[in-house]
Formats: sequence, C-alpha cells, structure tokens
Amino acid sequence: MSVLEVANLSKRFDSLEVIRGVSFSLDKGESLAIIGSSGSGKTTLLRCLNGLEMPNAGTISINGERLFDAADARSVNMKRRWDSRHFGLVFQSFNLFPQYTALENVTLAVELNARRSPEYRGNRREAISSIRRDGLAILDSVGLSAKADAYPHQLSGGQQQRVAIARALARDPDILCFDEPTSALDPELTGEVLNVIRGLASRNTTMVIVTHEMRFARQVADNALFIDNGVVIEYGAAEEVISHPREERTRQFLERYSNG
Repeated sequence: MSVLEVANLSKRFDSLEVIRGVSFSLDKGESLAIIGSSGSGKTTLLRCLNGLEMPNAGTISINGERLFDAADARSVNMKRRWDSRHFGLVFQSFNLFPQYTALENVTLAVELNARRSPEYRGNRREAISSIRRDGLAILDSVGLSAKADAYPHQLSGGQQQRVAIARALARDPDILCFDEPTSALDPELTGEVLNVIRGLASRNTTMVIVTHEMRFARQVADNALFIDNGVVIEYGAAEEVISHPREERTRQFLERYSNG
C-alpha cells in the first residue's frame, strides 16, 4: 500500500489555476523529485500536501486513510493541521527562530506538543531531558552535534539548513518534504545539504523533494514528476524521466535546466 496517494489535486487563486488534476503515489521509503520551471506549480503542490494551502479539488490519502477530500466539507473544516502528524517541511529560507539555539529550534515544537500529555505534566524534568537527548541525536545525524548551543546567526547557511532538516525530522513525520532546499545557498554550501539528504535517502526516509538540481534528483530520487503550467507532463522512474524523457516539453526543460 502506498504511504501517499494524491488524486486529481487542483488549486486556484481567484481565476488562476496553479495546479490542475495532479495525481501520483509514493511508497514507504521512496523519494519523489518534483521538477519544473519557476512558476510551474511545484511549491504550490508541496504547500497543498502540507496543509499550508487548501486544494480546490482532489484527494490526499496517507497510509490508506483519506486525509483530505475537497468534496467533503468535514475534510476542509476539520483537517487544516494534518501536516503536524504526517508531513515535515523544510523551507527554502531555513525559517529558524533567531532567539533560540540550534538545539532549541529542533526541540521546540516537540516540547510544545508534549506539554499536552499527562506524562509531561507528571514528570516535566525527565520529559524535557528525553526530548533534549533525542534532539542532540538528530543534530548529530546531520553533523551538527558540536553546534547545539549556537544561535542561527553563528551558523553558515548550510548549517542553518541542516538545523531546519533536523527540526523537521524531530517531529517524526511520515513524509519529509523539501522545497528547493539549496536555492538560498552559495554553491560551496550546497553540497553539505545535499549530502544530508542523500544520507536520508540511503536510510529509506520517505521524501518529496522539489529541486532544480537535476544530477542530485537523478541520483537520489526513485521517481520524478515533471510539472509544467500546473499540469503533470511526465511521471516515472527518475533515471528515465531525467535521462530519457519521453515528452518533448520535458526534453526542452532538461536542455535548459539540467546540470549534468
């Protein structure tokens, strides 16, 4: 069974339809690269998956459960926060809290959520200690255990993005989503972030990656989806879509944007 199934998803802003009839699925442990030109609808699609935008049509299912159905008013009204359980999102521009250390950025949301539980209220000190240990382990997994007490302004762009990845991982989401994770980085810092994502892929982390790094997408993703003007033009194995595209529009895009 697919961990994620998207069927006929559409989103419009006023009269502008940004994505139209998008459908795809993702199995547990797989990575999907979403590629396309700027303005093609990639980020809007990702925001719809994460509940940051409300689709106008279509369905989203997680682990066989209908998470969102635009035709069901209860789905629209009751499940606006589905991203907190199922999706972790890493933004282009890090979005770290400047007043908190790297470790605090990673653990803040987890601690706020834990405060609702009786276990936390019954033994607050032990709960906070456990959350801190887990946060340190996740920072270590992205190579930043030595920077746990550093503030964002003391970190390079690549290090800040790795903290953002650790923060998303701390929520233990079903699916980890990346929105152009290296677009705000200098070329020399891009490699360290891509290496972290490669490591996640090697550990069978389920991921959806919006990226303009074609070589990286071909190496890391199991499947690729090329979207143009809000419509899926080509969808299949990443190696085939990127190295041997069937559609002329895909070929034109890759000739312009491929970096190897």
